[in-house]
Amino acid sequence: MPSRWQRNRVAFETIVIKEVTRFTRIWVQTILPSGITTALYLLIFGGLIGQRVGEMDGHTYMDYIVPGVIMLAIITNSYGNVVSSFYGTKFQRHIEELLIAPVPNWLIVAGYVAGGVARGLVVGLLVTAVAAVFTDLSFEHPLLTLLIATLTAVVFSLGGFLNAMFARSFDDISIVPTFVLTPLTYLGGVFYSITLLAPFWQVASLANPILYMVNAFRYGILGVSDIPIVLAFAIILVFIGVLGAAALILLERGVGVKS
Repeated sequence: MPSRWQRNRVAFETIVIKEVTRFTRIWVQTILPSGITTALYLLIFGGLIGQRVGEMDGHTYMDYIVPGVIMLAIITNSYGNVVSSFYGTKFQRHIEELLIAPVPNWLIVAGYVAGGVARGLVVGLLVTAVAAVFTDLSFEHPLLTLLIATLTAVVFSLGGFLNAMFARSFDDISIVPTFVLTPLTYLGGVFYSITLLAPFWQVASLANPILYMVNAFRYGILGVSDIPIVLAFAIILVFIGVLGAAALILLERGVGVKS
């Protein structure tokens, strides 16, 4: 008879393989669009507008926005993968099989989050390759860059999991990305430095958690940041802890998954 560890390993691998197979099977819808969007961002903002903006923090505007554009793709794809997949599991009633299986709730969350992280990083690599066509990327701190990308993907995969738990229709899974995630992302320093803002808006921007993730990622690539790196790490880890705990508690109580 297999041990608990072996059962958990098989269950985790099964969920992750299912998630990875899901987004790679329809790569034209899940992976390719981010590459096209990135090319347009860099062509319009970096190439055309960037010539008028000039340098920012000692770098060309094209170079400056590349980390933000990569992070934008990682955030949207890690979030979107989990929210759509887990809600689909609820909608098709597959969730009942997971709930009655001898699988701990933390493993269910970890499996879906791992799938979201996988898609986020795959798309991030694609976007990085596209960006390399437009500019010469030089990673100042490559390990830090990879770590920030992974932790950020974990944060938004957990966010997508929570959104899917509360969603009661397919319309509900688009509310948070449209009215919360998109504004916070575009106001999170993707295309500008907060030092350009008036003092009041600089302070107000500090309430945006995405600002810390974008700047930490930019530091990993370019070596510049508007935010202390230690503080950025702390913010990211706090969000992982809070969102992870919330997902486990809600799943344990059956919120949104039990009739």
